[in-house]
Amino acid sequence: MSTRQIEIRKFGKMLISRPSGKEAFAVAKAYVLVEKQPTEIVLDFAEVDVLSPSWADEFITGIRKLYPGLKINCLNTNNESVKATLDILSKVNQ
Repeated sequence: MSTRQIEIRKFGKMLISRPSGKEAFAVAKAYVLVEKQPTEIVLDFAEVDVLSPSWADEFITGIRKLYPGLKINCLNTNNESVKATLDILSKVNQ
């Protein structure tokens, strides 16, 4: 089992625009997701103050398209902004 963990705070504390989400995905793709296909990705949202649906859509949907069927787990999602955004994405991607 190959698990990759991504600390989302490395992309900033206020993740609010679609272009920055797209850029963050490109960075993760180039530097974090370069080895063989992982079986799981863990997204750690510690210290993220604001997460918008547009940023998360670019980043998380990008991962889902790159690795169809990949298990994505999220840590430190107690922030209301993070919770609401992840809830919106889960409903959209059903």
